[in-house]
Amino acid sequence: MSIENRVTRLLGVKHPIIQAPMGWIARAQLASAVSNAGGMGIIETSSGDLTAIRDEIRKMRDLTDQPFGVNIALTYVRDPSIVDFVVEQGVRFVTTSAGDPTRFCAQLKAAGLTVFHVVPTLRGALKAVEAGVDGLIVEGGEGGGFKNQRDVASMVLLPLVCSKVGIPVVAAGGFSDGISMAAAFALGAEGIQMGTRMLSSSESPVHANWKNAIVAAEETDTVLLNHGGKGAALRALRTERTSQLELTLPEDIRKEFAGVQQLYFGGDMEAAVPLTGQICGRIDAILPVRQIIEETIRDFHQAIAGLHARYGSDKSH
Repeated sequence: MSIENRVTRLLGVKHPIIQAPMGWIARAQLASAVSNAGGMGIIETSSGDLTAIRDEIRKMRDLTDQPFGVNIALTYVRDPSIVDFVVEQGVRFVTTSAGDPTRFCAQLKAAGLTVFHVVPTLRGALKAVEAGVDGLIVEGGEGGGFKNQRDVASMVLLPLVCSKVGIPVVAAGGFSDGISMAAAFALGAEGIQMGTRMLSSSESPVHANWKNAIVAAEETDTVLLNHGGKGAALRALRTERTSQLELTLPEDIRKEFAGVQQLYFGGDMEAAVPLTGQICGRIDAILPVRQIIEETIRDFHQAIAGLHARYGSDKSH
């Protein structure tokens, strides 16, 4: 089963499922698995090492012949030639995030790329539309990673944005399977983005300790850090370290990522901040990406059909 809508047509994919551009994690190993399964794999650039990113894009071309994209996290761009870099790699789809959508949109569009921008508010969505983006990724505050200081849940933000814009919307923050995808579509979206679900997949490069902690987590086992501090807030898995940070506002939250490599790939869960969404409470197994995507699409159709069977227009009750 497949889905055809504006998102799949713009991206050239079978399934309107985008993998989140998680720093250090969204590399060829994971992104190619997503693309090969019919979704949109994304390569991150927020880690800042364009030489490594170039190698990852080269690997992608060896691992898949399906469409894939690159994310530009605007706040973390160190090299202003990053647009030229992305264009030179032959990438056709870009998501921009964490910054002003007007910064690179015109340049990317002039080069013929499709551009979606990540937004955490209605104001941000309207600004992105005005900038000329092709689509939006609307991210609720329950998602993992860096968040708006004034976070808004997907249940509120998603239908609000969809009611005010005419371009395609992809829902992010709290989506991991078919039933949540059906809910996103009911609220006006035409696709979903998965972060934590892909982080905990078999093909994710992170250490098994982190994946197992996600599987073991309850729905209350994340914390929103730096709320009221300088810069962005962020949502992370509850650990001894993050529980302390929840109580004490850090002077500079960025310093908490100094040990990111030991956490991500060494398995030391206290070495840094394990960015994770609230959806961890609904993830109960480490599964291959293809199984995740295929089951999501199957269960999406079943959810839609089930609702129609129960509440269709020919039903009197």
